[in-house]
Amino acid sequence: MLAEIITIGDEILIGQIVDTNSAWMAQKLNAEGIRVKQISSVSDDREHILNALAEAANRADIIFITGGLGPTKDDITKQTLAEYFNVKLVLNTEALNNVQQIFKRYNRPLLEVNRKQAEVPENCEIILNSNGTAPGMWFNVDGKLYVSMPGVPFEMMYMMEDAVIPKLKQLLNLPVIIHKTILTAGEGESFLAEKIADIENDLPGNIKLAYLPKMGQVRLRLSAYSNGGASLSDQLEEFAARIVERVGPNVVALEDIPLEKVVLNYMTDNHLTLSAAESCTGGYLSHLITQHAGSSQVFLGSAVTYSNDLKENILGVKNETLYQFGAVSRETVTEMVAGALREFKSDYAVAITGIAGPGGGTAEKPVGTVWIAVANTNKTVVKKFTFGNKRPQNIERSAMAAFFMLITLLKET
Repeated sequence: MLAEIITIGDEILIGQIVDTNSAWMAQKLNAEGIRVKQISSVSDDREHILNALAEAANRADIIFITGGLGPTKDDITKQTLAEYFNVKLVLNTEALNNVQQIFKRYNRPLLEVNRKQAEVPENCEIILNSNGTAPGMWFNVDGKLYVSMPGVPFEMMYMMEDAVIPKLKQLLNLPVIIHKTILTAGEGESFLAEKIADIENDLPGNIKLAYLPKMGQVRLRLSAYSNGGASLSDQLEEFAARIVERVGPNVVALEDIPLEKVVLNYMTDNHLTLSAAESCTGGYLSHLITQHAGSSQVFLGSAVTYSNDLKENILGVKNETLYQFGAVSRETVTEMVAGALREFKSDYAVAITGIAGPGGGTAEKPVGTVWIAVANTNKTVVKKFTFGNKRPQNIERSAMAAFFMLITLLKET
């Protein structure tokens, strides 16, 4: 069963908003065994929408549409759908009652433009919107399903989960789909592919392997498809086990989670604490950790010591170390991580110092030079990295490299 997603709105095409709807919908649909064939974003233009619908119908069995259902003149999705199906708009009493109840709840007058939101193409089945005034619309025409929903993310999400997906499961004989994600770090996509090439060649037709690279990490996603059969999960686990054995120390998790969550989960389970000393990353590593609920059980705090004075006064880095070797050096990062352990009294610490760029580099220490140290009371590991000349990427790569070093040290103890 193939699907296509069409998002409508000029605001997406000019970059004013990011299309998060498509990514969320694709995940939900994939989990139900519905494969998304294509995702398209189109403008608030009648001709553009009509062409997108016609093209989607040639590729997919189900077409999902979001956006363009608001009360203003630039919202033309309903009118364009009515033209596409060659039907007229009619007032739906159930949708109108929903709009009236919402305005009554907030003690607001019902304007004519809001009343018109209850007008829908006469060949559709409405999907009530319990979180807004624009109803969703379900069309079944010539063996194709069309589902039009609001572009407001939380309205669309509730509609998908509460109405659309249950209706699809009831109506269609959907296949079984199982995913298994192996999170790796410290090795590039091409090297991993070469390392497991023979295993990938052994995969049967109903199991696919996808490489999903990100800064400093690669997710290996195995996807198995079947119309039934208890052996599907066992078959998937068998190939996953072969890959894990082959990739070895680069495997950091057997689930699709961020690297910092791998650290937090392990340290929480083992009642361990962590601190950080950051220079060139400017607190980015600490931000990644503290965005997760429950991080306070592990993370005691950090020092963003951008200047040499703060490296000395907060972390106890020696003045002669900075003078002789510089802020970006093995010696400085070693004293930084020792200072974090000592001052925060944590079980583990991580320190980062480097030249994020685009300026500040020298012949000896070009932009992208980063020193990272991870330590506990018994062992300190220090590594030098040479990244590129792009500041945002250097900051992200530094944090990812630090997490992988920390995971490796945690595994040793």
